[in-house]
Amino acid sequence: MTGDSPARIRGYQPGDLDRVCDIAVRAWEPIFAHFAERIGDPEMAEAYCRDWDQRKAEQVRSFCINHPEWVIVTELDGQVVGFLTMFLDRERSFGEIGNNAIDPEFQGRGLGAAQYERALEFFREQGMKFARVNTGLDPSHAPARAAYEKVGFEQKLPSVQYMRRL
Repeated sequence: MTGDSPARIRGYQPGDLDRVCDIAVRAWEPIFAHFAERIGDPEMAEAYCRDWDQRKAEQVRSFCINHPEWVIVTELDGQVVGFLTMFLDRERSFGEIGNNAIDPEFQGRGLGAAQYERALEFFREQGMKFARVNTGLDPSHAPARAAYEKVGFEQKLPSVQYMRRL
């Protein structure tokens, strides 16, 4: 694969499912490694992160099966290298970007931002007035935050997750 051809963003197809789940697991691996390190307590980290890869793959798999119309994929040279899930909240006029990732081998090429632009275009086509996305404030999410900001998202609400032993 040369990667010289332009990216193609298209609608999800059932044959994309295994590749999309693989990308999700590969992309979230450093995130969960950071989470385990940050939690510190080995027993708590193991409990929190146990089977994260299976849970993430199932979360993405379930969404793709149940809402294929709200999934897009990015191809380079005919190979799926990224995906994005989205949701429309018509009552509040919000389009929301959900799970999304670019295969780690293809990150840093602007493909994530291109996916976000396509999602924003879809939201506008659907009559949404607002768009939102949630992400982590940790270092492993820094590339995602940069890509969100690149397409005009601004941080509005911070979030913190607390844990403790019982």
